[in-house]
Amino acid sequence: MYCVFVTIQVQPQHVEAFMAATRDNHLGSIAEPGCQRFDVLRDNADPSRFYLYEVYGDEAAFIAHQQTAHYHSWKDTVAEWMAAPRSAVKMTRTLPGTD
Repeated sequence: MYCVFVTIQVQPQHVEAFMAATRDNHLGSIAEPGCQRFDVLRDNADPSRFYLYEVYGDEAAFIAHQQTAHYHSWKDTVAEWMAAPRSAVKMTRTLPGTD
């Protein structure tokens, strides 16, 4: 499994709009055949900080995700609402195993 953990800091005045745009991206993502999980998390201590936890069957599925219309729409829509550039950590799941 190929996993991505994205950290996003949103300008406080854009949080509601960000959540709406991200909901659309979430719905499109979970419909992709290679997407196993796409969680949107909100920080309890900082409600303008969000995390995306994404799990794909493999790296190719993640790359395919980045080519979708819903991803490009989300990326373009939320770009101006970021308080800082988003960051991502890419990982491979080791436990539980896939066997």
